Amino acid sequence: MIRLILVLLFVLLFLILSTPLMLIEWGIGKFNRPLKDRSSLAIVNWAFRWVIRLSGVKVIVKGEENVPRDKAVLYVGNHRSYYDIILTYVRVPRPTGYVAKREMLRYPLLNVWMHFLHCLFLDRSDLKKGLKTILEGVEKVKSGISICIFPEGTRNDTDQDFLPFHEGSFKIAEKAKAPVLPIALAGTNAIFEDHLPRIQRQTVIIEYCKPVDIQALDKDTRRNLSGYVQGIIAEAYHRNLRELEELKRADV
Repeated sequence: MIRLILVLLFVLLFLILSTPLMLIEWGIGKFNRPLKDRSSLAIVNWAFRWVIRLSGVKVIVKGEENVPRDKAVLYVGNHRSYYDIILTYVRVPRPTGYVAKREMLRYPLLNVWMHFLHCLFLDRSDLKKGLKTILEGVEKVKSGISICIFPEGTRNDTDQDFLPFHEGSFKIAEKAKAPVLPIALAGTNAIFEDHLPRIQRQTVIIEYCKPVDIQALDKDTRRNLSGYVQGIIAEAYHRNLRELEELKRADV
């Protein structure tokens, strides 16, 4: 429980004490949007790195050389933990917005930082609003801002390794003609969700798979793009789960 208390206290203090920074960032954005994007990214990355330290998480990263630094991408990953966002965001090389549930707008101060970071808020109950959000994502990617989405649609707390990937999640990459970068996250649910409300020291593996160029795929593969990408993530996920099990046995 000590780690949970420390993390919650740090997040609360950050949100409160960073209020003056929000005003500064808003002012910077009025005159120099790229500078504001870089500074907001740096500020939130600093906070997230502290959350990772306080949680006692060790991260093994694979395939980071596959992440393009010269263009925007659509990150696509499996989703089993709230920590998936924290662990991946600290590694993005350029401004990146995450697709979040519209309910996240309810949280004051946090929603301000999410807006600064180009997050998109998806209303799954309204098809028209959902389409508008996708189109906003397309424009952001075209402007050089990467987007990260978890195509299972929600955090997977079932016994299944994956929930079905929603085909619509890939529309941003298709319409923006941007590469899809699959991310396999293994072991993240063992940090918090497997033993609520405690946070436990854990080792996790994040693997960035090779980018998928949708335009280069054959027609059949493009029709089943969600299944194709899920297969890439699944292969890396299961391989890395086995590696984590081997690491645990070696520590015993």
